[in-house]
Amino acid sequence: MNNKKKNSPLKKILKWFFILVLVVLIALVSIPFLFKDKIKEIVARTINENVNATVTFKDIDLSLLKSFPLANLTIEDISIANKAPFLGDTLYVSKELSVNMNIKELFKTADETINLKSISTRNGKINIIVNDKNIGNYDIAIPNEKVVNDTSTNDPFSFNISNYEVENIDFLYVDEISKMKVGLSKINHSGNGNFANDILDLDTNSETFLSFEMDGVNYMNNLKITLDAIIGIDLKNSKYTFKENTGYINQLPLEFNGFIQLFEESQLYDINFKTPTSTFKNALALIPEQYSGNLNSIKTEGNFDLNGVVKGTLSEKTIPTFNISLLSKNAMFKYADLPKSVENINIDTKVINTTGAVKDTYVNLNNLTFTIDEDEFTAKGNVANITTNPKINMAAKGVVNLANIGKVYPLALTNELAGILKADITTNFDMNSVEKGTYQNIKNEGNIAVTNFKYEGEDVAKPFIIDKTSITFNTNTIKLNEFKAKTGTSDLSINGSLDNFYGFIFKNQILKGNFNLNSTNLNVSDFISKTSTETTKKEETTASTVKIPAFIDATFNANAKNVVYDNIILKNVSGNLYIKDENINLKNVKSDVFGGNIAFNGNVSTKENISNFNMDLNFNELNIADSFSTVEMLKSIAPIAKTIEGKINSTINVSGNLNDDMTPNLKTISGNLLGQLLNTKLKASNSKVLSALGNKVAFLDVSKLNLDKIQTYIAFKDGAASIKPFQLNYKDIGITIGGKHGFDQSINYDLTFDVPVKYLGTEVTNLITKLAPKDAETVKSIPVKGSLSGSFSSPSFTTNLKDATTSLVNDLIEKQKQSLINKGKDALTDLINKNKTTTDKDSTKTKTKTEEKVRGLLNGLFKKKTDTTNK
Repeated sequence: MNNKKKNSPLKKILKWFFILVLVVLIALVSIPFLFKDKIKEIVARTINENVNATVTFKDIDLSLLKSFPLANLTIEDISIANKAPFLGDTLYVSKELSVNMNIKELFKTADETINLKSISTRNGKINIIVNDKNIGNYDIAIPNEKVVNDTSTNDPFSFNISNYEVENIDFLYVDEISKMKVGLSKINHSGNGNFANDILDLDTNSETFLSFEMDGVNYMNNLKITLDAIIGIDLKNSKYTFKENTGYINQLPLEFNGFIQLFEESQLYDINFKTPTSTFKNALALIPEQYSGNLNSIKTEGNFDLNGVVKGTLSEKTIPTFNISLLSKNAMFKYADLPKSVENINIDTKVINTTGAVKDTYVNLNNLTFTIDEDEFTAKGNVANITTNPKINMAAKGVVNLANIGKVYPLALTNELAGILKADITTNFDMNSVEKGTYQNIKNEGNIAVTNFKYEGEDVAKPFIIDKTSITFNTNTIKLNEFKAKTGTSDLSINGSLDNFYGFIFKNQILKGNFNLNSTNLNVSDFISKTSTETTKKEETTASTVKIPAFIDATFNANAKNVVYDNIILKNVSGNLYIKDENINLKNVKSDVFGGNIAFNGNVSTKENISNFNMDLNFNELNIADSFSTVEMLKSIAPIAKTIEGKINSTINVSGNLNDDMTPNLKTISGNLLGQLLNTKLKASNSKVLSALGNKVAFLDVSKLNLDKIQTYIAFKDGAASIKPFQLNYKDIGITIGGKHGFDQSINYDLTFDVPVKYLGTEVTNLITKLAPKDAETVKSIPVKGSLSGSFSSPSFTTNLKDATTSLVNDLIEKQKQSLINKGKDALTDLINKNKTTTDKDSTKTKTKTEEKVRGLLNGLFKKKTDTTNK
């Protein structure tokens, strides 16, 4: 009993504790629903009263649990889109924008200021644009003149924050006036500090990737930047001072000192930075981590110092002066797992501006040297007027054994490089001369030569070897003195000149040139890798995978003794190729092939989504069977030709689309063929069509058809070929053939035979012999019509020979009948004339006798007719 009394207070405490917890939990869950509408009202009012932009969001969520003991307000899928003059641009978009505040702030009215404690945003983009009229898209605040003298007006929110966070945000700044782009990708940044104080220390952590582009030239691409720094902030004076900090550019450590102070129309800089150590490993740390290899295993000697000073005012007219230097003397490095080292490294480079005028910025490369084994390379030069009209003055000289590159530096090469590079060049030019094409202002001298270069990889079918190449630099052109290479069984020899090289390199202008190309053997398969072939077969697309470069405007004068394309061998190939605007124009191309020769002109274009071609071809005494059974396009145009032995002279005009592998798409080709056959002979056994024709027509031996000098005209379009009727002879039989066939092997031919009557049998010839000579002369032959249908593999042939013969027999019988009747009439006339002198007295008796004689004569004639018919 006593124990029970002792436990009862504890039970009561626990009971009320659980009730309190339950009430708090209910409150934490339910209170957000009570205040959600009020928060939406405040957000909407803030947007409408302060922002000249289109702001949208998916929803607003208020939670007391997410950031307990603070209340959390989260705006989901928020977007701020600009209005004119930046209509269509997005200033800010984010999956989530969150703020935290004390719970008591929720109980304020909609007109009272709500104090925010922290703010964060994640997974979004910020795009800042300054157009050519110096207007920024970020200036979206609505001017509110009434608040200037009305101190009673409160802002809806007060940013009295102590921390903030930015996670996975992309930032892009575009200045159309200076043609500058600055990009920060994957920004992760956070800061902690008491912003309630005018003077505070802000503890920041930052990580991002920096890209920088000026006037179309990319100077930095995804340069990794990290900075952990304590920044002293003086809010009253807008002054920010670097205190304790550690920063990295890629893997290069840097320390910063100094401050930045913001004024209404300018910024004051007084900053210096340096590497905390002087080891040469710092130089390699500038290289992105994925390319620099394991720096922990590297051995270095000598120094590398990067330091700089930035001091002065940034305004519309001036920039801070600066002096940034990179110095190294007698350094070396060697990776532990590589056999060779780079030695005698000397670097002396400065980036300087001493006046504060942007145009006076310049870069001096006073010295760059290094050696690998006995090979030494040196370079020096300078770039002035960087922001106005850059003037470039450079010189380089040395020897590099390409095989050593993979032995001193951890390059991810599937196959090792090989070859010797020798260079001795100087160049002096300004960018205005490049842009305007005033090449007389460009001063270049020297040459570059490569010998015994070898390259292997998945992107080439076979090892590519450059025996020797030499390039000479002149004022107006770059001359390719020689280029001798081989791959597989193929060899190439090229020489010529390049025009507008600097416009191509620096201004993305068209590269112009004129070259001579020679080869003793050129096998196309040596230049097509298996990888690209397999990819082409797997990927079905309406657009051609091979594109003629749009940046080339060049002429090639080509000669090749032997060219192998698939199973076609071309001999003594010559002609001119003009490449321009994604087109190749072929002029006067000639070749010996298929026992004759071919000449053609035409065009191939990959400018449109689907590549196309147009060709005019001229065949001279080509072997018919070889050419029309080997070339797929010719095989489709005239499938029957593969059964013909002999030669052909022909002109062909053909156009259509190209497949991904640059072969004609037979379903799209159109054009015509005019050909003449020479010294021909048919092989009927090779064709089911000819065999069917020979089997169905007893008087025709197909193998003895005379095709010599026959001319044919074929028009083809939409996957079908139409043959204009043409004539050929078989002995004394005339044959006319016409019709059409499809590229799908379907056929529909009409044939007309002029058949002499002697081939129609004894019945017909006997009838003819009984005709009068003048009638017999008119019956020499009859037309017999035939129809060939079905397909080349399963043909069907029919004729009207039986009907034509029957019709002829009936016609002959009719002629014989008329001949006999005419004989009867003649006999009757003679008889009447003979008895005309008889007296009237005997007229009745004579008339009776005459009628009897005529009746007997007619009976005899009809009897003869009947007998003849029965015979």
